[in-house]
Amino acid sequence: MKKNSWLLAIVLFGIQFCEAQGPPITADKPIMLGGGSFTAKTLTEIRHTQRGDFTYVPVMLHYLPTSNSLVALHLPYLNYDVDNGPSGSSVADIKVMGKYQFLRKDGTGKTFRMVAKTVQTLPTGKELDVMDLSTGKYAGYYGIVAGYESLKYGISNELGYNWVPDGSLDALTHKIGFGLPLLKPQYPNKQINLYFEYTNLWLVERDWYQLLYAQGVQYARKNITFDLAVQVPLVNDLDEGRKLKYSLFLGSRYSF
Repeated sequence: MKKNSWLLAIVLFGIQFCEAQGPPITADKPIMLGGGSFTAKTLTEIRHTQRGDFTYVPVMLHYLPTSNSLVALHLPYLNYDVDNGPSGSSVADIKVMGKYQFLRKDGTGKTFRMVAKTVQTLPTGKELDVMDLSTGKYAGYYGIVAGYESLKYGISNELGYNWVPDGSLDALTHKIGFGLPLLKPQYPNKQINLYFEYTNLWLVERDWYQLLYAQGVQYARKNITFDLAVQVPLVNDLDEGRKLKYSLFLGSRYSF
């Protein structure tokens, strides 16, 4: 089942899934704002698992030195309650991100772009062995994000590898998303977008596999955005006691 599911994910990588005008919720997009712009945002994740409950609250600062480059710093806070284990609050793993747009083709009311992306995770969190939240280990993520966007819909795909040299959390990740704007384009900007997002995650050394589905809604007005999404596992091939039940995402962002 695991191998068939991952093969299906690779096949779907060549199929176009859509993404709306606003930024996706659990996925990423290659569309960037103008050079010299800033974005301050957060995306709280409330994760419920068989192992315990985790609330992850990052403060994310993004800056575009040019129109085709981005650097970002993610400063996260984590509240954790592990069944028959530790509980408390602490700083999670700090992340530094960089993106470079190397392909851009624009048309009337549409655009296609590709970016190279890296995320460097610093071991500032506790060693809780919680993927993407708090591992207490260094990790380097390297990937490619491609996306098509028009006035009616958009497309996004991301494929990357997360390398953890001191541990067993190396992961091959693939994300695809479909988004649909419910309102016609208008000025000043006002949007309501629906998102259908999928994440394929294969932990190579542990031989774990997840296929996650996130259903989200987004409201954007001028330069402020609010997000809400629920993520559930469609395939949950992890060890018993480590499986995800569901995650709730609450986010907002402000660009200036």
